[in-house]
Amino acid sequence: MKIVFMGTPDFAVETLRGIAKAGHEILGVVTQPDKPKGRGKALQPTPVKAAAKGLGLPVYQPENVKDPKFVEMLKGLNPDVIVVVAFGQLVSKEILEIPPYGCLNVHASLLPSYRGAAPIQWAVIRGEKESGVTIMRMDEGLDTGDMLAKKTVRLETGETGGSLFDRLSVLGAGLLVETLEKAAAGTVTAVPQPAESPTPYASMIKKSMGRIEWEQKAGQIERLTRGLDPWPSAFTRLNGKTLKIFKSCVCDSPDMGCLDGGDIRPGQVLETDKAGIYVKCGQGCLRIEELQLEGKKRMAAADFLRGCQITEGTVLS
Repeated sequence: MKIVFMGTPDFAVETLRGIAKAGHEILGVVTQPDKPKGRGKALQPTPVKAAAKGLGLPVYQPENVKDPKFVEMLKGLNPDVIVVVAFGQLVSKEILEIPPYGCLNVHASLLPSYRGAAPIQWAVIRGEKESGVTIMRMDEGLDTGDMLAKKTVRLETGETGGSLFDRLSVLGAGLLVETLEKAAAGTVTAVPQPAESPTPYASMIKKSMGRIEWEQKAGQIERLTRGLDPWPSAFTRLNGKTLKIFKSCVCDSPDMGCLDGGDIRPGQVLETDKAGIYVKCGQGCLRIEELQLEGKKRMAAADFLRGCQITEGTVLS
């Protein structure tokens, strides 16, 4: 098939490479404009742009994909299908109607669950047992188009947003290539989505969402630390500095002093040992096992404690 590919972040790279490896003709790659990054504010290409250049593919970076001149350029390419993977801009009806096979999207959830920008992180944060990818033929709604194919994965013990991201990236690439083959053969079955999603909207992740509220249950906080690993990370404050928490474990054994009530405050350090730092939560206790203090490297709690003494009673704010 003749394909135009639209994508921006790392998640989309695996699909782009999969399409190229399968022998499809990629007419062009559309991605977001380069953005300044780092202290020098040098322009940084998107991961998809870097991958496309490595494959020798033409790259387009419109500020607004709905710009009439850009839309006319797309029409001139005359693609059979447009593949969209985490592109980052809304695609207009005019673009949706260009290719005869439509615009196919790789969405990192089992639609209609977790429509929205961040289905991977929210699946971990909300304690889902399984996730997956859906290939959808896009319509004018937000992740509401007909479903063409699905694959499911079980979330592993200790699954993080990063590890699920990597697994679904590979899964989605393979499923998209399979769907293209079926579309060309006329064997794809389109299944309409119900009007309502059974889960809340998977809104975009912001740094501020990582702020730990120690009044919550330990299990909620533990899932937050995993869901926001590696970015933007869950965080608290220690002696006026930001303390990022990556790996943690729920503890509720009375002999650790984790009983509710008394004078113990949520966020208070109960004790420390080689296994980690034990912190009182609104319900239960959280053992911090991997963390990063502002200005330092990410490290195991045992290594951290060798260079930073935390006394019992210290309150993380």
